[in-house]
Amino acid sequence: MTTTTTAPPTLLHRALALDAAVTGVNGAAYLLAAGPLADLLGLPAAWLRGTGVFLLVFTAAVGSVAARPVPSAVRAVVAANALWAAGSIAVVLAGIGTPTTPGAVWLVLQAAVVAAFAVLQAAGLRRS
Repeated sequence: MTTTTTAPPTLLHRALALDAAVTGVNGAAYLLAAGPLADLLGLPAAWLRGTGVFLLVFTAAVGSVAARPVPSAVRAVVAANALWAAGSIAVVLAGIGTPTTPGAVWLVLQAAVVAAFAVLQAAGLRRS
């Protein structure tokens, strides 16, 4: 009789899977609730819808990388997350889209979470 064992999830797998889950929820919210979120965040609804579509595509890509974490693909996810975090801060600092105070706070918090994903994923890659 043959038994199959699976390795416990690693930091890298967990960080990628959590990134995909959080990004998917965020993308769906931007896409499905663009109008109310535009009012709250002070960002154009069209931007939120476009961002929602992008995030859902990114979710699928990160989920695929989580299932089979090839180092070059993980590095691409880390780089994309770092760019997203920097871009979110740039939007706030430049006042692009004229975010409201809750919008600016949301963008900074989002940047912090995405930067944390990048740090965790880079650490997980180094450990693997």
